[in-house]
Amino acid sequence: MYTQSPGLFAKQNRGQTMRQVIIYPGEDGYWVAECPTLPGCISQGRTKEEAIRNIREAIGVYISALEEDGLRVSEGRPGLKPSG
Repeated sequence: MYTQSPGLFAKQNRGQTMRQVIIYPGEDGYWVAECPTLPGCISQGRTKEEAIRNIREAIGVYISALEEDGLRVSEGRPGLKPSG
C-alpha cells in the first residue's frame, strides 16, 4: 500500500502511473482526498482508508473519461516513489 499523509502515492493499474494524493480532514468530519495532477479530481470518506479507496476509484473514472473524450491524460509526477 502506498500511504503517506499529507501525501498518498496512488498507484494506478492502467500504465502503473504514480500520482500524488493529498489527504486532509474536512470541515464536516470526513477525510478529503485530492489528486493535484488531475484538476478537480477530489473525493472523501468517513475514514482515511475510505477516502483512499474512493480517490483511487475517482482517479480511474477521471482518466477513463479523458481517454473516452480523446483528451490528454497528464502524467503523474516524475520521480515519485512509493513509501512504506
